[in-house]
Amino acid sequence: MQEKTPEPLAPVRETAASTEFMNLHEIIAKARQNLDQNDWDYIVGGTETETTLRRNRMALDSIAFRPRVLRDVSNIDASVNEFGRRLRLPVMLAPVGSLESFQVEGAAPVVRAAKEFGVVHMLSSVCEPGLEKVAQAAPDGARIFQLYVRGDDAFVDDYVSRAIDNGYLAFCLTVDTAIYSRRERDIAKRYQTAGRRRVSGRGFQAALDWRTVKRIKDRFKIPLALKGIATAEDAKLAIEHGVDWIYVSNHGGRQLDHGRGSMDVLPEIVDAVAGRAKIMIDGSFCRGSDIVKAIVTGANLVGVGRMQCYALAAAGQAGIVRLLELLEDEVQRCLSLLGVNRFAELDRSYIHPAATTTTAHALSAFPLLKIDDYRY
Repeated sequence: MQEKTPEPLAPVRETAASTEFMNLHEIIAKARQNLDQNDWDYIVGGTETETTLRRNRMALDSIAFRPRVLRDVSNIDASVNEFGRRLRLPVMLAPVGSLESFQVEGAAPVVRAAKEFGVVHMLSSVCEPGLEKVAQAAPDGARIFQLYVRGDDAFVDDYVSRAIDNGYLAFCLTVDTAIYSRRERDIAKRYQTAGRRRVSGRGFQAALDWRTVKRIKDRFKIPLALKGIATAEDAKLAIEHGVDWIYVSNHGGRQLDHGRGSMDVLPEIVDAVAGRAKIMIDGSFCRGSDIVKAIVTGANLVGVGRMQCYALAAAGQAGIVRLLELLEDEVQRCLSLLGVNRFAELDRSYIHPAATTTTAHALSAFPLLKIDDYRY
């Protein structure tokens, strides 16, 4: 019998970005070169003591793998089906405000990169160039719109209607920003992002409650996600209100200080949801192995936020595509070394609690990275 020739782990595509960036930490290093101190601190910083930010990373580092061996892993496939699309990775480019700080076109090159590679992009309502123009940048892309509520019911209804009219596949309410946190890296420098300077109507976000969730579900036929769910209790309430996607997030450690890491929260959310909704998660997901850990635990999509900012600052659209290529390579290798060909073959028997080996911080996933000014 003729032996089967294994397929390569990932498509080989020579580009300027693939030549310049052979590892993820090289993307971050280039971003640091291109960013001033204010924009750099906006990416790497969190709230007050930055405890929640560190716990995000610590929660991921506290999970070890239990690999299986002597399996045929010559046909690795890291793709998934979501929103009626075949996605090349279970990755979503998470909503980030003020992306125009890192590249003049803001979210437009990000959504184009998501379309080019084949993943989902979620647009923040406080990011330029806005809902319609981002849709025009990638008309056929897998796009979701995220809203900060800055107005009354008519304000919300207008955004939902515009998202539907412009082909967004789902609508997301952020629910963990009742008030704006104290981000001390910015306060210490008396720095405000353009997004913060132009914000008005914050009282509407503070008044947001389950009534708005019910209104959207009653009035509109579009999948609804809630971003910022951090307890099983709220996950169950979301299910009772017909929410389609539970988005586990602590805003990257940029809202409530001394919260739990997202991966610490995920198991109880998965158990509470019990398959009645899909689950997204973000919170310091930097490496392919991080993505695998989330999917093993029960998430359907993994949001990438800070890494997206680094890649955009490093090389624009090409940088985002290269980031995704490197993540794909890491994911595929991780699956192979775990002894599986696809995510559907995984369950929680492949992971185990473990002691951390590094001090957690925003850049601790990259031990080869030499950046001296991580601290303000």
